Amino acid sequence: MGSELVQSAEMQAYLDRIAGLGDTGGDARTKSIVRRIVSDLFTTIDDFDVSAEEFWHALHFMQQAAPEFGLIAPGLGFDHFLDVRMDIADRAAGISGGTPRTIEGPLYVPGAPIEKGRARLDDGSDAGEVLIMRGQVRDARGKPVAGAIVDVWHANTKGAYSTFDPSQASYNNRRRIETDADGRYVFRSVIPSGYSVPPQGSTDQLLQAIGRHGNRPAHIHFFVSAPGHRHLTTQINIKGDPYLYDDFAFATHNDLIPEVVRREDPEAIHAEQLNGPFSEIDFDFVLHDAAESTEAELMARHRAPAQAA
Repeated sequence: MGSELVQSAEMQAYLDRIAGLGDTGGDARTKSIVRRIVSDLFTTIDDFDVSAEEFWHALHFMQQAAPEFGLIAPGLGFDHFLDVRMDIADRAAGISGGTPRTIEGPLYVPGAPIEKGRARLDDGSDAGEVLIMRGQVRDARGKPVAGAIVDVWHANTKGAYSTFDPSQASYNNRRRIETDADGRYVFRSVIPSGYSVPPQGSTDQLLQAIGRHGNRPAHIHFFVSAPGHRHLTTQINIKGDPYLYDDFAFATHNDLIPEVVRREDPEAIHAEQLNGPFSEIDFDFVLHDAAESTEAELMARHRAPAQAA
């Protein structure tokens, strides 16, 4: 039940003033959104009898937590919720199939080196198990998409990402791969590890306060794009990770957990020009047609700047 105080005529008029509804300047949609947010927060304060001390403590937490908002947002389910709304809209429009979308996360860096057909992501400094991942990009009718860009990034075996981890070279474990004439891509890297939010950081403190952990299973991120096709944001999980179905960011999707095959046969090892066993993942991406040009573009949001390679 909503707060009687907030629903009072006096408080409703106050909310109108806060949101600038009586002023001619500003954006009407922004006014409406601000009014709803402030009204809902006022209601929360009143319903839960939040004290002034608790309010100022929460405000201070938000001030110091600002650098981790990119982790707090998925941790509180906002990233996944936005995906759920887009999935519902697709179903309502009769759009089905294709590779499922899932969250981008806060650790993408634009401008990774681009290779044609095949790429090596890691710089050789990580002693983890070699991973060979390959597949094909197809359209909704099953036709290969030549010249598609598979933009891939993942953590190292310590769960850290280049750019955000100064010990790694720029664009380590990050590449863009242009598919060949048959829509195929291949890359070599190392099997990444999952990661946890910074211990005792703002995200960790918040999650501990509600009895949750801040761990993500091992995963690999992808943007897949091609002219005339919807831009796809997705990721795969590494099967067998203990947090596979307990991801603090709620990004696990059953259709995004491919088999990981360990290859020990000499012929396979020789074919990849390796010195020992490796793991292999086969995964195809299926893109929807873009109904309008904006659907083929990367969603606008603040991201880390491109790095000097």
